[in-house]
Amino acid sequence: MDRRTLLKLSGLSLVGATAGCLEGEEETPTATTTEESGGGGGGGDDETTTTASEESGGDESSYTIGMVDSLTGSLAPYGERNTRGRELALAAINEVGIGSEGASLNISVEDDESTNQGGVNGAQVLVNQDGVPLLIGSVGSGVSIAIHDSVTRDAGVVQISQNSTSPELTTRPELLRMSPSGSAKGQALASLVNDDGHDTVAVTWINNDYGTGLSEVFAETFESEFDGTVAYNEPHDQGQSSYSGVLTEMASTDASAWIFLTYANEYTVMVNEGFDQGYNTSVDYYGAESTVADSIIENTPEGSMDGMTGITESAPQDQENYQNFVAAFEENYDGTPTVWSAYAYDAVTVAAIAIEAADEFTGEALASVVRDVTRPEGEEVFNFEEAAAVLRDGGSPGDINYQGVSGPVDLDENGDPPGYYQIYSVEDHEYVFGDYITS
Repeated sequence: MDRRTLLKLSGLSLVGATAGCLEGEEETPTATTTEESGGGGGGGDDETTTTASEESGGDESSYTIGMVDSLTGSLAPYGERNTRGRELALAAINEVGIGSEGASLNISVEDDESTNQGGVNGAQVLVNQDGVPLLIGSVGSGVSIAIHDSVTRDAGVVQISQNSTSPELTTRPELLRMSPSGSAKGQALASLVNDDGHDTVAVTWINNDYGTGLSEVFAETFESEFDGTVAYNEPHDQGQSSYSGVLTEMASTDASAWIFLTYANEYTVMVNEGFDQGYNTSVDYYGAESTVADSIIENTPEGSMDGMTGITESAPQDQENYQNFVAAFEENYDGTPTVWSAYAYDAVTVAAIAIEAADEFTGEALASVVRDVTRPEGEEVFNFEEAAAVLRDGGSPGDINYQGVSGPVDLDENGDPPGYYQIYSVEDHEYVFGDYITS
């Protein structure tokens, strides 16, 4: 990885570091709806839970917000990571309590089944039936956009995506997110491929907003900035049992590098079919964050993607609150967290700070403060307890600058945070992480 430390990216800079192993994946949750009040789960009392229809007066015993997550389907490995981050955030928040009476925070969770329609269905339950004024969701960019366009926008509900990275979210300023836009990531990936000496590439991307946005940025950057050739640039559908036709078309080009902008399940199928055909020995594989998952390693043969390289979101490893997050994670789970768990943790924490800061528990009131508590003009706080202390000492939302465990949140006018990225490769059938890149 040393040869990549001189990687030069327009608008990006290297800050150097290494990362630990991926968090292990356990059984994927199958419940479609859960309600949690702390690290171990458990629902709140319906009679004392405050929802969107009740104003916050500071003496409620609990507040309920919603979360749409991918508990089943192609994105389930990422939904599992979110579950762990959510549980840790709830435990830390509820140890302090919200407001003067120390109210607890509950999260009602719906499964989007890794599909747009599943996300809309889950969001409708949370907004229309449960009356939540704030909804966290979702993993897939297309799912988050569908929820915003069909449910939260017209309902006046604050929406914070925990994991969506498509540049398309930037066009919807009311749709906030904890993970950065894929624009810088697409540029970084194009530069990385060029830096490795490739001038002709083949790209296949999953046919949704995530794949469309990232592939467009990659192709435009590779062709316009590096004078490269994208010999193949076609989508593939989600959830297919075979992608041999796509691989055959990619192999018919003279591309020396294949770019996979897809999800874990789909990439696993492609890797196995590429290994059977011997493609992995004739071209170099590249990918992004969704081709990093323990399930891929577990369900592909050794040697099937050694040498694969890519760009993934990351967290600042040397930041103290991230180290505290890692310690809590390792104490509660068998593994080390990835940044995706950290994004979910931050989404819940920002929501809780907004509830603490708002005059009432309504979508309008929460929307008026949720950006302010992340902005760099305020005093840096590194957890919910520190944020609550500033507010309870007479501080305003603008007096707080929450520094997330995933890095600075600093939500801009488009609802986007800055981003940390990291170069990774596959060596001896394991992920190895190298240098940081920050936007």
